Amino acid sequence: MKKRRLLVAAVVLLGLAGGLMYWWLRPASAANTLTLYGNVDIWEVHPAFNDSGPVSQMFVTEGSSVRKGELIARIDDTRYIARLAEAKHKAANLKAVLLSLMHGSRPQQIAQARATMEGLRAIYQNAKTNYARTLKLMPQGIASIQDRDDAQAGLRSARANYRAALQAYRLAVVGPRHEDILAARSAYHAAIAAQALAARELTDTSLYAPADGTIEDRILEPGDMASPSTPVYTIALTSPLWVRAYAPETVLGKLALGMPARITTDSFPGRRYRGWVGYISPTAEFTPRTVETPTLRTQLVYQVRIYACDSRGELRLGMPATVTIELTRHAEAAGGIPATTPSCGETHARGG
Repeated sequence: MKKRRLLVAAVVLLGLAGGLMYWWLRPASAANTLTLYGNVDIWEVHPAFNDSGPVSQMFVTEGSSVRKGELIARIDDTRYIARLAEAKHKAANLKAVLLSLMHGSRPQQIAQARATMEGLRAIYQNAKTNYARTLKLMPQGIASIQDRDDAQAGLRSARANYRAALQAYRLAVVGPRHEDILAARSAYHAAIAAQALAARELTDTSLYAPADGTIEDRILEPGDMASPSTPVYTIALTSPLWVRAYAPETVLGKLALGMPARITTDSFPGRRYRGWVGYISPTAEFTPRTVETPTLRTQLVYQVRIYACDSRGELRLGMPATVTIELTRHAEAAGGIPATTPSCGETHARGG
């Protein structure tokens, strides 16, 4: 009897354990899972030169992978090199002028001005003496009126020359005016700015990849005329990578930014890519003709962007993809920001 009771208890415990295991490992209910259909999408950039000129070199071709900052093209830089050299020489000249004004008169210049002034003062003193002597000799008839006029003219000329030399000496001692120094400094700074602009223009003759990506199209070739309005390449960015899908309005209340998702494609059966909801459109639109959905195409839907982790580089632009989102994970994504940033890259929540 006792063994029978133990056997019954064991059977009951095994049944309970099996039920719990089934409940724990049971497949997610279709009501708790959202399946969306869309296409792999990426951003593209169209880099162009910031200067104009004939293309001299193209360093990459279609299909090449490029890294951010990699040199990918160059235009003829002959004119820009000459312009930079001219700007450097002009800046050096104006710098010398500014330094000359700031340093003021040299001791030799002051000494020269003083010597000139002293010499002209001696001449002025002699002219004064000669004029006074002529005036004394006129009553005696020794000096004529003409002699007096000549002595007076010599005195006036000597006085003017002496006063001019005196002012020149004072200017040499005082040095340049403050306003002249400010004007020279402004001209020098303008030349430095022009030199920096010329250097930047020379740098802009080289085109660098703006981000990591793959060359999709090589638009220009060596010999073509490049300008800021003419793209040189089309580059498909390798990051971020996402699936553009559309969700009906009835499930918007169950979706949240940061909600985890699984992505599969027909190109790689059985392979799953980890993803997360990174963007939900704030406005509705008609279902695009390019998307496959079991609902009516006349239904209004909202664009959803599911960012993907693809370390193998298998997802391609336009590839059809299926997205599975567990709606029971909504609470984990509350607030619109995932609790942990996905390890494959940044969590992008950019609109578009």
